[in-house]
Amino acid sequence: MSNLSTTIENYTMQTSLTLEVKEENMVSQKQYSPTFKPYNNHQVQVIFDIQEMIPSHHVARVVDEMVESIPDEKLFSHYPGGGRPPFHPKMMLKVILFGYSQKVYSCRGIEKLTLENLPTMWLAAMQQPDYRTINEFRGKRMKSMMDELFETMILKLIEDNHITMEHYFLDGTKIEADANKYSFVWKKSTVRSEESLKEKIKYTLQHIEEMTKAEELDILKESLEKAESDPSG
Repeated sequence: MSNLSTTIENYTMQTSLTLEVKEENMVSQKQYSPTFKPYNNHQVQVIFDIQEMIPSHHVARVVDEMVESIPDEKLFSHYPGGGRPPFHPKMMLKVILFGYSQKVYSCRGIEKLTLENLPTMWLAAMQQPDYRTINEFRGKRMKSMMDELFETMILKLIEDNHITMEHYFLDGTKIEADANKYSFVWKKSTVRSEESLKEKIKYTLQHIEEMTKAEELDILKESLEKAESDPSG
């Protein structure tokens, strides 16, 4: 009986110690469990002010200000009215011009900016015109105005001492700005003459026109292939 009592007592002590160790480990784990900042990218609404995320000296703000200065009637005259409401012409102009300022010329590339690039998303007010709409707008509806605005944008920025340029094109990643001003300084050598700059602008516009026409043919080909594969559609 004595041996049995001793055995039972030892077993009880061991069990008790094991439970105490397990409980202590659980408390320890609870005390050191990680804490994270709140995160949920599947919320119905994520509230933030995208405008506050665009620096005051950013090229997107220059494009925005320039396009907003165009009288509405000058743009609305290109629309006959009726039918489904189109995208606002000022939004389209801002998105395309800013795309050009980043050396993004293709309609698919500009569409991608509206999906992934924060300044473009701000200019578009989170709207997302597809590449067909972009190409039709710049290649047909607003072709003459696009060329004029592109040249005006660059010449105006240079004339007002907002920028000096080595090449013929804006590149927002190379800009350094004085606080509270649209005073941009380029890191390399500057363009020395307006005639030289205009030649570069002309060359760029020719390149854009060729790309626009090529993409128009690609879009037409896509439409024909889709019609052939689905005659009922």
